[in-house]
Amino acid sequence: MANVFETFTSRSVGNSLTAVGSHTVAGGTTETVIGLTVSNITASAVNVTVAYNDGANDTRIVLNAPVPAGGALTPIGGDQKIVLTVGDSIKVSSNTASSIDAVMSVLQQT
Repeated sequence: MANVFETFTSRSVGNSLTAVGSHTVAGGTTETVIGLTVSNITASAVNVTVAYNDGANDTRIVLNAPVPAGGALTPIGGDQKIVLTVGDSIKVSSNTASSIDAVMSVLQQT
């Protein structure tokens, strides 16, 4: 099994749940999300939602969590890890258009 660290990013995410980096786990791969940071790039507070998607359903990790202007939220990292398998993704959204950036680090195993 090969282990590779990868980083995926999304910029100016808004109202629709969007897969971070448009990334979905490929066949023959398992991933461990080791960190996810979502930052507010606006001058006003926003509410952020983060969800695990199993290819068909979104399960909320954080729902409408407040992030102050210029602030950040780290819902995955430290002791919190998420394991992803084929077809899975992590999605983010905000209650304000074009208001958040997201950075996700994963350990891929093939």
